[in-house]
Amino acid sequence: MSPQEFVLTLSCRDTVGIVHTVSGLLYQAGCNILDSQQFGDVQGDDATGLFFMRVHFAAPPHLADASVLDTLFAHARQQFGMTLRFHARAQRMRVTLMVSRQGHCLNDLLFRHASGQLAIDIPAVVSNHADFEPLVRSHGIPFHHLSLAPGASADDKRLQEQQIEALIERERVDLVVLARYMQILSPALCQRLSGRAINIHHSFLPSFKGARPYAQAHARGVKLIGATAHYVTADLDEGPIIEQDVARVDHAQSADDLSAVGRDVECVVLARALRWHAEHRVLINGHKTVVFR
Repeated sequence: MSPQEFVLTLSCRDTVGIVHTVSGLLYQAGCNILDSQQFGDVQGDDATGLFFMRVHFAAPPHLADASVLDTLFAHARQQFGMTLRFHARAQRMRVTLMVSRQGHCLNDLLFRHASGQLAIDIPAVVSNHADFEPLVRSHGIPFHHLSLAPGASADDKRLQEQQIEALIERERVDLVVLARYMQILSPALCQRLSGRAINIHHSFLPSFKGARPYAQAHARGVKLIGATAHYVTADLDEGPIIEQDVARVDHAQSADDLSAVGRDVECVVLARALRWHAEHRVLINGHKTVVFR
């Protein structure tokens, strides 16, 4: 990616003149807009009244620095009350993957990373089990086994999370992906990673929770199974949704067949959510997201 390419993301109260101001400032600075998308959440009972925008542009050499561009928009930020950020396209996001004993999402993300389908860096993989250490190390990525015994006390869990927090700080991690990490993060860690942690879980119509969800779905004759990728919050599996997808199944398929289909859907949905976040296409809108695809 060119060191002169940037992505501008912003949100503010919806009002007249935002697009004109943003495009005008970029034009006056000699920038070339390559792609621009916007959305105003002003309709419906749950509308937030906010405006969202993503602009991909190329800057002239003397402006090819996020801090310089940020200064250029100082007055507009104040005028419109913008939450605004510039992201250098050449700067790859640093992503830590966390996994337990279901490795399908981990394996899929490692392959996509190795084959160049995900433009990210993976400085570490963390697990509470050692099962996938050989797989991770075969990709040349450090593996951190931070064990947590069944029935671990709150103090033990907090100690393990402190190790995770230290790793995130040390490796300058931008995003944490729970690639089937089967431990509930504490409210404190959820808060620290707000907007910087993505989880994946199965989703059924109707919904089944607890042990053996695919067996429950099979017993009820479910026809659609799917997966949801969302930002992590202290409310379990209820954070802002980034992406979802479903696959159709029928009576001829066993519970194991449903589980296999579900694993495939989970891999695809998580990979999409990660790629869109890494490309700065996702903006959080309260309990929802705006995704510029």
